[in-house]
Amino acid sequence: MSAPAFALEKDYQKKWCDNVGGKMEVVLKDGARVDCVTRNYAVEFDFAHKWSEAVGQSLYYAIRTGKKPGVVLICGPNDNVFVTRMKAVAKKHGIRLWRMEAEE
Repeated sequence: MSAPAFALEKDYQKKWCDNVGGKMEVVLKDGARVDCVTRNYAVEFDFAHKWSEAVGQSLYYAIRTGKKPGVVLICGPNDNVFVTRMKAVAKKHGIRLWRMEAEE
């Protein structure tokens, strides 16, 4: 089995953030780093199985930046259960959700 083309979260982050004209790794006053800040969103990236961590981080980043919370989930073929969970929480808490397919 070969390694995925993008093995690291930061590879997906760069591809997506560059595509939307965002700024990567924005450092907040407390030292926290937002994965990507766009005109309207503070966006956290995580692999799908870490969806619950992405929720808290995106909400925190939104508070600190004054932007809307966003999450990009990096998904493999068996990650639909995590996406379903994330969608339920995102809808309830106003988090914008995007999905990127893991590249293999």
